[in-house]
Amino acid sequence: MEMSDRYCQGVRVDMSSVSTSMSTDPMTEEILRDDLRFYFMSPCEKYRTRRQLPWKLAVQILKIFMITLQLILFGLNNQLVVSYKEENLMAFKNLFLRGYSGVDEDDYSIAVYTKQNVYDSLSYVVDQYSQLRNLSVGPVSYAEENDTFLPMIICKKSYTRGSVEPPKESYDIDAQLETVCLALEPESATTWRMNNASFFELDFYRLVDIEITFALKGINLQTVRSHELPDCYTFFVKIVFDNSCHSGKVKLTLDFDDVSSVCKNWNISGTAQKNTHYLLIFDGFVIVVCLISAVLCTRSIILAVKLLQRFSSFCLENYNHKVCEDDQREFLNGWYILVIISDVLAIIGSILKMEIQAKSLTNYDVCSIFLGTSTLMVWVGVIRYLGYFEKYNVLILTMRAALPKVLRFCCCAGMIYLGYTFCGWIVLGPYHEKFEGLSRVAECLFSLVNGDDMFPTFADFEQKNTMVWLFSRAYLYSFISLFIYMVLSLFIALITDAYETIKGYQTTGFPMTELQRFLMEQKEGFPLQGQECGEVENVHPSVMLCCCKSQKREDVIFTVTPIAAVLETPSQQC
Repeated sequence: MEMSDRYCQGVRVDMSSVSTSMSTDPMTEEILRDDLRFYFMSPCEKYRTRRQLPWKLAVQILKIFMITLQLILFGLNNQLVVSYKEENLMAFKNLFLRGYSGVDEDDYSIAVYTKQNVYDSLSYVVDQYSQLRNLSVGPVSYAEENDTFLPMIICKKSYTRGSVEPPKESYDIDAQLETVCLALEPESATTWRMNNASFFELDFYRLVDIEITFALKGINLQTVRSHELPDCYTFFVKIVFDNSCHSGKVKLTLDFDDVSSVCKNWNISGTAQKNTHYLLIFDGFVIVVCLISAVLCTRSIILAVKLLQRFSSFCLENYNHKVCEDDQREFLNGWYILVIISDVLAIIGSILKMEIQAKSLTNYDVCSIFLGTSTLMVWVGVIRYLGYFEKYNVLILTMRAALPKVLRFCCCAGMIYLGYTFCGWIVLGPYHEKFEGLSRVAECLFSLVNGDDMFPTFADFEQKNTMVWLFSRAYLYSFISLFIYMVLSLFIALITDAYETIKGYQTTGFPMTELQRFLMEQKEGFPLQGQECGEVENVHPSVMLCCCKSQKREDVIFTVTPIAAVLETPSQQC
């Protein structure tokens, strides 16, 4: 689509057709002009003009304070929960994994390499589980159901049939897997070896993995310090002996899933009392404020649509002219949409937080996403009010002016980036840990673009294969040279060009649109007869109404600023 088509879709008529249009009612025109001026004013100017209190501004300021405080309170509570889970995971690894050093190896905890080590590690898990109450220093014990301890479940998965003879280079494998499980009670520690000896006779050439699962109960007592009721947790622990590679290395991993709930019987004395109801009241107040904010912003959007309809009808009835798309976009305030979205997220997050505090929900991650995203949007929305000041408005104008070009540029650069990602993964993956997966390759290349970790990336390549080593040098040198010296420089140049353009227009004046002319009561030239929509004059910022993309040049982009913030008429000083 041509640039002229994007801006003006209206019907142009000559002077004779305009002269024969129906006469304009001065009173109706002036009322419309006053309403439009008032709509585009800043909150302070609206108060000075009509003594209208800036309710939306007051609600937004209150909402910023409350949502931020809510996020901080939730984050502090979440930190206690996260630290409790992480420390329990470390404690379980030290309790149940034989020879655990406290440091995990890649995606597994430890590895064993002999049959005896496998048997010893398996026996160690069972023995430690049976003596848990005498070993653990934390408030952790066996999970119960109907006053009965839940058993430990040991399942071994192996091929149904198989024989392997490496010297003869022969094998006979039935790929069908079979799973055999055994349940052990905590009290059966002294007899489990004798009674289940056949189960623990392992055929390692058929063995795929051994999975041990058991449930433990724990209480997070540290929340008492924050005047919260301690939560009771059920840990579903899983230990896996992974022999799926059959490489002579059996990897041991330990992880758990947790479920929190309200403790059934509790009694707290002293200063640590339950204050959950205060937090619930505060969260409810946050929801009310967010609802008020969403209603006010929705009302403003509806008012903008009605004003646009009035202005469009006025242009059609009196000038037989359709409003340009740029002028129509002036009425669509993206900040209101952003505020409404943040309000919806904050309301959902507050409801989830209340459910967590009432112990009806335990998913902290989902609640964190909603609360964190809403807080992000609320603080970004503050930029709208800073935009009323010329010196603070440069960032908004530059970002919005450069955004279309930057997106187009990123699409082109992204194709090259994806090409390097796939190439690096398939060629260099077997020889460098940073290129083992597609996501890791993308992360490695992104860090290289930003100049991070360059020398280790070069130095860590194995030189076993000379051809691959030479290819890695050509690959890395070409990628770094292309993206740092060319792509990144052009990316910065696009933003710099947009900044210089905005800076120039702030000095010499921004192009005017028909909406600006109408608000300035310049009836001559409204609509811009004899000109295309992109051919407009410049106006000094002192009489500037808005910065609208109104030029034919495709490399010049203008953005919207508050109209009434820079418009002053002799009859109406703000």
